[in-house]
Amino acid sequence: MKNVADKVTRFSSELVDAAATEGERENRSARQQLEHWARVGREVSNQRHVARRRVEAALTGRVPLSELSAEEGVVFNAEISVALEESLATGNHVADRAAQGRATIALDEQGRVVKHLPDGTQILL
Repeated sequence: MKNVADKVTRFSSELVDAAATEGERENRSARQQLEHWARVGREVSNQRHVARRRVEAALTGRVPLSELSAEEGVVFNAEISVALEESLATGNHVADRAAQGRATIALDEQGRVVKHLPDGTQILL
């Protein structure tokens, strides 16, 4: 087996903190926990049997969620959770909705509920 040097990879502090917490419960370092999660995720992603295809079909709306098994539901929920986290981290949903002519209600930096109107004005609720 070829000896491959570790590569530097950046993770969000939230993910590293979660890995440290979970790793402590599992007697792993944060790095070991991240590697474990990555391997598990890789295996789930690599599955190309019927169950994985059914989850993918449910993600695209071709199979009703009610038809998924409990195990398929777990994978479905994990995929949705990751997609939402990625979308929230990278998107500007207020601007996207304003471009569609839609208002958005969100929390501001002070934790107050604010309604963002499509014209750019804000109303504190």
